[in-house]
Amino acid sequence: MKTWFITGTSSGIGRVLTEKLLEQGHRVAATVRKADALNDLKTQYADQLWIATLDVTDTAAVKSVVNKAFAELGHIDIIVNNAGYALFCAAEEAGDEQIRHQIDTNIIGSIQVIRAALPHLRKQGGGRILQISSAGGQTTYPNFSYYHTTKWAVEGFCDTLAQEVAPFNIGVTIVEPGAHKTSFATAMVEAPFIEAYENTPAHDVRRAIANGDFPINGDVNKSVEAIINSVEVSPVPRRLALGRDAYTDMRASLVARLEALDAQKELALSCEISD
Repeated sequence: MKTWFITGTSSGIGRVLTEKLLEQGHRVAATVRKADALNDLKTQYADQLWIATLDVTDTAAVKSVVNKAFAELGHIDIIVNNAGYALFCAAEEAGDEQIRHQIDTNIIGSIQVIRAALPHLRKQGGGRILQISSAGGQTTYPNFSYYHTTKWAVEGFCDTLAQEVAPFNIGVTIVEPGAHKTSFATAMVEAPFIEAYENTPAHDVRRAIANGDFPINGDVNKSVEAIINSVEVSPVPRRLALGRDAYTDMRASLVARLEALDAQKELALSCEISD
């Protein structure tokens, strides 16, 4: 059995992951923003579940909680960066504070959790880091510009990190779920609508989601099982696409980008210093 440290366990993938791990006999260090969010699980699993209150935008608190978890639990095998949410609006509609909070939560929060854990993982001889990203870390939809910004950024960070920490036996996997039946949609933060965007792709997406026309077929239980199983896979998978839409949309995006790059090959090569 392993010990997992997971942020954002009050709902969604984080909650289901915590439940399944506890059911399987693993030990879980879970962070929540509301102290009583996991009272039911604590009653059922007692010392198998370690809980700390944490807002990942508070860097000092992140360091304190991570250090405390390692001090009290000893060896922690897997770090799961799950805390995050989506700011849902056209780029022009968002407020300055909304933009800052989205970045502080999804990018800075994830980075600081990893940074706080790395000295402990190195000292104990290794471990796994699972960064919950999204299919939106490789593709884009109108009205999600700031969410995509954070996911693309954290994927770049983790891609680089994986190369840096491989010598310490620390594996990094970027988890990329598509649309799943969780509380993700209801937890999205919106901004005041600007009428000029009424007949634009941004509002088309807003309307589709409001009308229930946006397909959500991902099975959170199956995806969580895939996440759990991934930590036993060797070599460590760099990415884990979860859901038909994740595979289809990311593949289409990657193929389009590769085709566009290949179309510019002659231009790119022409920009070399001439002999």
